[in-house]
Amino acid sequence: MRDEVDELAEAWARERPDLDLSPVAVFSRLSRLSRHLDLARREAFAANGVEAWEFDVLAALRRAGSPYELSPGRLLRETLVTSGTMTNRVDRLAARGFVERYPDPEDRRGVLVRLTPEGKSAVDAAFTRLVDAEHAFMAGLSAEQADELAGLLRRLLIPFSAGE
Repeated sequence: MRDEVDELAEAWARERPDLDLSPVAVFSRLSRLSRHLDLARREAFAANGVEAWEFDVLAALRRAGSPYELSPGRLLRETLVTSGTMTNRVDRLAARGFVERYPDPEDRRGVLVRLTPEGKSAVDAAFTRLVDAEHAFMAGLSAEQADELAGLLRRLLIPFSAGE
């Protein structure tokens, strides 16, 4: 079984026999899969009326567990955006009825951002559709192969996770 990356790697090997091209076979495929996954994510979100940035914030709140609320600072850490960007995002999500702001009972100067029932429904529907699409991506792998792949990718990501 061959794919376009095999042809790409063979062409580079012919042109640059001085290089060890083994990473090309892995990362070119990851790059291509990433593009397909981005398209599937956009489709899953759009089908449920949610943009990718909205999903990121709503998903962070949903993963927090009941009552589905986080401080703006925690949302910043979860979504890796600036405070100005997060303020804008929370404002826009509040305008859509997906989140509400509440006073933080532990810090009278602070607020908490809480997922509304409408926001929970939106993120749950988008996530369900995304997981279905991801299952389709993995259909060619056995459960054992999927576990092995997840473990191998984890090993590649760990050095980057340590600094976060």
